[in-house]
Amino acid sequence: MITGVQVKKLVRHVDDRGYFMEVLRDDDQLLKQFGQFSMSLTYPGVIKAFHYHQRQDDLWFFPVGNAQVVLHDLREDSTTKGETNVFYMGETNPILLVIPAGVAHGYRVLGSQLAMITYVTTESYQPGNPDEYRLAFDDPQIGFDWETKNR
Repeated sequence: MITGVQVKKLVRHVDDRGYFMEVLRDDDQLLKQFGQFSMSLTYPGVIKAFHYHQRQDDLWFFPVGNAQVVLHDLREDSTTKGETNVFYMGETNPILLVIPAGVAHGYRVLGSQLAMITYVTTESYQPGNPDEYRLAFDDPQIGFDWETKNR
């Protein structure tokens, strides 16, 4: 796994009324500080990729739908520089994913249902000085093939 990436498997407590699930606790020690909590809704088949941050870490969670999440380590000083990780997140695999600064990240919505991502960052968004850098979804440096392979 890319250095600094963390995964927390979430546990559902199910009964005849539905389920309860803790997502993030102050004693998880997943983030160095709290900056902002946000959410976004994405339609089926859409790819939102790639972007990265130089200062901020992200913590991603998909409470609705399912997504293929791709990370690529861009950090020059990292022992995992150039490595790519793929995670399948969402209703069928409820996990939290910590994405360190310097790791490019993006996702593709899977299936025919929209996906909702909620995320916590270690810094608040600053429109005048955004810590947001973009790469194309098909960036040759990353070289990720987003197409589903039928097997």
